[in-house]
Amino acid sequence: MPSSPRAAWCSVDSGPLGVASAVSRDLSGAVPVERVSDDDLVRFGALIDAWAGDEQASNPLVGAVERDRGLDRWYVRMRGEEKAVITLWMTLGQRTLQYECYFMPAPTERHRECFEYLLRANMTLFGMRFAVGAEDAVYLVGQMPLSAVDRSELDRITGATYAYSERFFRPAMTIGYGSKFGR
Repeated sequence: MPSSPRAAWCSVDSGPLGVASAVSRDLSGAVPVERVSDDDLVRFGALIDAWAGDEQASNPLVGAVERDRGLDRWYVRMRGEEKAVITLWMTLGQRTLQYECYFMPAPTERHRECFEYLLRANMTLFGMRFAVGAEDAVYLVGQMPLSAVDRSELDRITGATYAYSERFFRPAMTIGYGSKFGR
């Protein structure tokens, strides 16, 4: 039985780079994640750099990979079919890897229907969700604790970003820009 009525579970485990992490979840929905050391951040950065280099060399959909060292952010540009260019931003923080993709500008028509479509789509997504950002633009966003970051998770994030952009872009643009899109 948890010692606190709010504590639902707690576990300690070792992540892919041997970094121990304790993740506890309370019933409020908050998931506190341990802060990693500066040395661990360097190791996670090296892991992402190596993965990004391999992706750029071997994945024909990846057009470019850049790193902004000042922000600890990587930009992975992919060639899409429905959406010509899909750019995934991955930002390395002290506790989490945040990832996002600019999906579409704010709809100019049928706002309610467009946002309802994307909110309903959230029910089918894994590890990402549609969110409204600056200037009411739509983004695909997600985050994970650093203890979960490894090459297969980076592959999953990239694949999900690509798949969700390709799957939902045309229908969302048709709803939100019906008189302008597809001419």
